[in-house]
Amino acid sequence: MNLPNTLTISRIFIVPLLVVVLLTPFSENWLGVPRHILGVLIFLAAALTDYLDGHFARSRDQVSRLGKLLDPIADKLLISAALISLVENRLAPAWAVVIIVGREFAVSGLRSIAASDGVVIAASKMGKFKMLAQVVTVALLIVSSASGRPPVENFGQPFPAIQFWTVPQLRAALWHLFGSGATTADDWRVLLYTLGRAMLWVVVLSACVSMYGYFRAFYQAVVGRRESNLETERAKRLEPQAATAQQPSNKISLS
Repeated sequence: MNLPNTLTISRIFIVPLLVVVLLTPFSENWLGVPRHILGVLIFLAAALTDYLDGHFARSRDQVSRLGKLLDPIADKLLISAALISLVENRLAPAWAVVIIVGREFAVSGLRSIAASDGVVIAASKMGKFKMLAQVVTVALLIVSSASGRPPVENFGQPFPAIQFWTVPQLRAALWHLFGSGATTADDWRVLLYTLGRAMLWVVVLSACVSMYGYFRAFYQAVVGRRESNLETERAKRLEPQAATAQQPSNKISLS
């Protein structure tokens, strides 16, 4: 147990606390703090440990097998728990969360298969960008909520996926921001929530693009290597047959 691994394990234990804060009135009843404030602080603190454990592991030369195993598990637990909590609170659509979480399991499976063949698939730049976009998106959606619920109602209709401007509260907030009238705290929550929903599209698209990149790297590294090994084995089996065919015959033909 070193400092990087301690930070990674602490991120795993933070996940249940984050879920309790986001889905129950624990923060308001016991601490007197709005759940969206405490929730975003806990989430950002957990996300910060993701950066710190890798930084300390490299700077202190403390990279270990335990850290390599637990770090991706902790990341996926944190993001999955936060996104599923957002779905429960109607802050994010289920279809987007299914794509993001499904991508995480697919990439983990590919890496496991590649590792069994002795091939390491490193994290791509798009994958790192997706992780950063996820943290920003989840933080925006949490901090913009009001008592764990979305700050917009749209007259009982679900929040539109693309046509944000059809939401009455959003139009009012934009009018207060760029037109006349004072911008209230509710207006800022609506604006942050809209930005978070727009960023969710960025996360979904980057997840799909990065997953394609991992599949391509997997095919080139693992499948190509297996095909090369099969060709090598086939060539070895054919070498004795070719050598036998080239040997001179000892038979004497009598005419």
